[in-house]
Amino acid sequence: MTTTTSPRPFWLAGRQATGEDTLEVTSPWDGRAVGTASVPTAAQTEEAVAAAASAAAEFAATPAYVRAAALDHVGGQLAARAEEIAQLISAENGKPVKWARIEVARCRSVFRWAADEARRFNGGTAQRLDADAGGTGRLALTRRVPYGPVLGIAPFNFPLNLCAHKVAPALAAGAPIILKPAPATPLTALLLGEILAGTDLPSGAWSVLPVPNDAMPALVQDARLPVISFTGSVPVGWAIRDSVPRKRVTLELGGNGAAVVLADYASDADLDQAAARIATFSNYQGGQSCISVQRVIADAAVHDRLLPRVVAAVEALVTGDPADDATDVGPLISEDAARRVESWVEEATAAGATLLTGGVRKGASFAPTVLADVPADAKVAREEIFGPVLTVTRVDGEEAAFAAANDSTFGLQAGVFTHDVQAAFRAHRALEVGGVVIGDVPSYRADQMPYGGVKASGVGREGVQFAMEDYTYERVMVLTGIDL
Repeated sequence: MTTTTSPRPFWLAGRQATGEDTLEVTSPWDGRAVGTASVPTAAQTEEAVAAAASAAAEFAATPAYVRAAALDHVGGQLAARAEEIAQLISAENGKPVKWARIEVARCRSVFRWAADEARRFNGGTAQRLDADAGGTGRLALTRRVPYGPVLGIAPFNFPLNLCAHKVAPALAAGAPIILKPAPATPLTALLLGEILAGTDLPSGAWSVLPVPNDAMPALVQDARLPVISFTGSVPVGWAIRDSVPRKRVTLELGGNGAAVVLADYASDADLDQAAARIATFSNYQGGQSCISVQRVIADAAVHDRLLPRVVAAVEALVTGDPADDATDVGPLISEDAARRVESWVEEATAAGATLLTGGVRKGASFAPTVLADVPADAKVAREEIFGPVLTVTRVDGEEAAFAAANDSTFGLQAGVFTHDVQAAFRAHRALEVGGVVIGDVPSYRADQMPYGGVKASGVGREGVQFAMEDYTYERVMVLTGIDL
C-alpha cells in the first residue's frame, strides 16, 4: 500500500487538528514506515474533553433518526473503502490481509446494528403501580439516558473493529465519545475518524485522540468522562477500575481460551474438523486475540487420534508476509512481543514440556507452536500467551475436562466439541466463562451478541445493545392521577 508522508491529523470534536509531536508507525513485518500520526497536546486534549462535556445534553436529545443516519453513513463508507482499510490494518498491525478484510466486514456490521439499535433503543417501559394500594392511579415510565461522555480505550489487535465496539454503541445511545487508539496502531482509528467527519453529528460528539499511554491516567481521572470502556491488558484494566471506583467502567481483558474435546466427538470427520478449527484459531491473529485457542483439553478416548491431526493442521498453515493473500499467520505486533513468547516456550520446555512443532522466532515472527506434557504451573498454561502457541492436555472424562478448563484465573470464552446436547447444557452450567461455544472453538464471536468475561477477564459486556446498556442508566417518571 502507499504510505502517507505527511502526518495524519487527529480529530478534535469532529474537526481535523494537528499537534506539536508526531508518532511514527512501522510495519511489524519488515519495519518499513507505514505512516505518521499527529499527537494532541495537553491543551488540545483538554479542549476535546470540554467539547464532549458541553455537547452531552444536546447529543443525548438528538433524534434517533439523526444518530441512525450517521451510523448508516459510516457503514456505507466502510463498505466503499473496504480494501483500502484492510490494507492499512495489515500494514500497521501485521495482520494477514485476508483476516483484515474480515475485520472490516465485521466493523460494517457493528455500525449497521448500531444504526438499528439507535432507532429502537430507549429502554422505555410502562409499569402500573396499583398492585399495591398506595400506587392507585399511578403509572411508572422508564427510559434509558446516557451517563455522559465515554472514554473508549482500544487495543492494537483489532485496530478497527474494537474501536467500533466503543464508538458505535456510544453514538447510538447519544453519548459523546473520546476514542484513544493504541499507540502501535493509530492510523486505522484516524481513518475511521475521517469517515465519521462525513456525518451530521453535533460538534463535540466524538474525538479520536492518539495520545501516548502516559497521558491516559489524566483522562481516566477526569470527572467529565463518567464512563470508561477499556479493552486491553489485565493489569492496566483492573488498575483503571480500582483508580476510579465511582465511575462506570467496563473491561474486556485477557483470556486463556480452552477448547474441550469430549469423548463423543470421535469420528475421523469430527476430529479432522476440530483439528482444523483449533489450528486456525490458535494462530489466526498471530495468537493475538483474547479468545484465541490457547489450551486444548482432550478426553483420553480421543486424545491420541486428535493430537497428530492438530500438529499436522498447524504445520499446514502458511506463514509469512501479511500482504500476501495466501498468508495465514503473520508477525506479532513487535519483536519484544515475540521475544516474550519465545521465553515462555523455552521456560516450558526446560520444565519438561514436549515441543511438537514450531518454537522458532525470526524477528517479530514466531512459528506456530504446539506443546504437550506442559507443567501445570508453566506460564504458557497459566497466563495469556497472546502468541501462536497451543498446549494439548489429556484428561479422563467430562468432569475432569470441565475442571481443567476452569483451572484458570481467566474466564472469557470456552469451546466444547460435543454432539451431546445434555453435555452442552452441563458445559453451559459448569464452565466459568462469559461465553460457551458448542461444536466449535472459543474464538467464535458474533458482534451483536453479549461478549465479555468473568474472573480476571473483565466486567461488563460488549455487543452494541449490551454496551449501550452499560453506557446508560434507567430514569423513572411516575405519573399520578392516571385512570388505569
